[in-house]
Amino acid sequence: MLQKKILIIEDDKDILKVLETVLSFNSFHVMGINRTDDILETINKHKPDLILTDYLLSGMNGGKICQLIKSTPETCHLPVILISAYHELAISLGNFGFDAFIPKPFDINHLVKTINNLLNKN
Repeated sequence: MLQKKILIIEDDKDILKVLETVLSFNSFHVMGINRTDDILETINKHKPDLILTDYLLSGMNGGKICQLIKSTPETCHLPVILISAYHELAISLGNFGFDAFIPKPFDINHLVKTINNLLNKN
């Protein structure tokens, strides 16, 4: 069985490392990036099955990234999970079209279960 590919967009190096380690341990092929420039090009190059993005990022925020992904015909089918320590703020600013929202600090088991649920829908 092919490993599912997950693209993580997180500018906190420590959180990115934890996410990469945990998801790799759970048999996902993981690519982590800490910047948002040319995000559609990055998606087209790596062809992830799911995108996990932080809300607060330098450059384009995770909500705008989600809107861009969901409004682009080539990427609109991709599940997007938005994570944020500022969940009230992120949610109050709009849905952005994400498929799931996980507040930080997050429970690793809940994150993996959410990822698997979204990947099994497609």
